[in-house]
Amino acid sequence: MAVSTTSQMMRSGAVRPRRVDQASGLRAAMNPTPTVRPQVQVIAVSSGKGGVGKSNVVTNVAVASARQGRKVMVMDADLALGNVDILLGLTPQYTIEDVLSGQRRLEEVLVSGPEGIQLLPATSGAEAFTQLTHEQQLKLQTAFLELPQGPDLLLIDCAAGISPNVLYFSLVAHETVVLVSPDPTSLTDAYALIKILSTRYHLKIFRLLVNKVKHTQEGKEVFRKFSLVTDRFLSVTLDYMGCIPSDDYVTMAVTQQRAVCDLYPRAPASRAFTSLVSTVEDWRGEHSWQGGFQLFGPSALTATRTVTEG
Repeated sequence: MAVSTTSQMMRSGAVRPRRVDQASGLRAAMNPTPTVRPQVQVIAVSSGKGGVGKSNVVTNVAVASARQGRKVMVMDADLALGNVDILLGLTPQYTIEDVLSGQRRLEEVLVSGPEGIQLLPATSGAEAFTQLTHEQQLKLQTAFLELPQGPDLLLIDCAAGISPNVLYFSLVAHETVVLVSPDPTSLTDAYALIKILSTRYHLKIFRLLVNKVKHTQEGKEVFRKFSLVTDRFLSVTLDYMGCIPSDDYVTMAVTQQRAVCDLYPRAPASRAFTSLVSTVEDWRGEHSWQGGFQLFGPSALTATRTVTEG
């Protein structure tokens, strides 16, 4: 299939960027010296279905990471129905819509949150952004490359489901985390997401995080059963990232529009999020950056077309 072949070539670096002239100022940004622009760790967090607590997980991992000294940015990639700003009690003046329309630079849109994390807020109720065009993807790529200083860690809070935007943001990340809960429908939809990303776009490494578990053993059992299915039917590597306990303190924090790590740092969920930070940091040394294209790199220019035209 032409789309799959192109995506596979992009991951191996065999296809050269095209249409560079469309992006203003991109030539200079594409050739930074390593001392000026160190590589950013980009992690996309996806889920097959809504309601598993994905945005809450992303915000708390961000806060816990920042507390341990990392410079963290969160991108709300549910572009038409963003809610990360609401979870953190923030009131952004601008959104990603202003970046994509050319009205604002990305650094003008960023909002500061707890522990100094930066949020790129999404719009709410903007149907035009439910599927980014190739040109919009290029514009977003350029905006990240033109940031005066990038973060150490970029967490992408994807929308739920298997929309083109979800596939795109999963592909432009170095790591793809799939969040599930013990709910069987969550597992079924997560399997569908992994199947599409692996068979159509040749993404082969996934990290599974289990949310809302009663105890640690339940998380391990969910992973065991899920991996049995993926091992049998899909050619992927599925790694167990860990689990987050069901915790009333999380609900209390959401009600107060605060991250549980910020409001109740000793809560069981907060301790679990803190332990995840070490896991995320360890990924940097496990293997070379997977993927042939990322938001913070020039080779995204061609690869994005494989998603929108697929």
